[in-house]
Amino acid sequence: MRRMAVLFACLLTCTSALAASTLQPGNTPPDALGVTRDGTHLTLSSMRGKVVVASFWATWCGYCMKELPTLANIQQLATQRHLPLQIVAVNDQESREIFVRTTRNMHRILPSLVMTWDADGSTGKPYGSNESIPVMVMFRPDGTIAHLHVGYDESALDEILGEINSLVAQAAAQPAQAMAAH
Repeated sequence: MRRMAVLFACLLTCTSALAASTLQPGNTPPDALGVTRDGTHLTLSSMRGKVVVASFWATWCGYCMKELPTLANIQQLATQRHLPLQIVAVNDQESREIFVRTTRNMHRILPSLVMTWDADGSTGKPYGSNESIPVMVMFRPDGTIAHLHVGYDESALDEILGEINSLVAQAAAQPAQAMAAH
């Protein structure tokens, strides 16, 4: 009985968090993806033509910290294979000091991962990060939202990897199709 109550509470949290996000798959989102450690404002439009995966995380989120090395490995593999993918890890509403210290340490072991900071939560709020962490948003090469996951855990990993692989395969096939048409 207790297990059912916990499951029900988790279900309510996840569904209410998804309902709280104002953006949904198919929507064109705001351009901002946070600020890098050196102060550069990263934008979705600067990565047009690539599949972009934005993962909103915080150091207090155990699953988030466990997920970051996996995302870095995916990015490293995509870079090695010249695949049109960019993963951006967006630190959600932690102090600048925590962001700088954490990303400096992580960059040593996860150099392929682009990390940005969302100081006040305004970047992640349209996706539901103000309700639940982690949040993962996958954008098509044209910048529209393909998939949105709010408050997920390891049980969603196969689905998430499948979605990323499918988007990257579609994006990689686009230039080949365009060349064949000419």
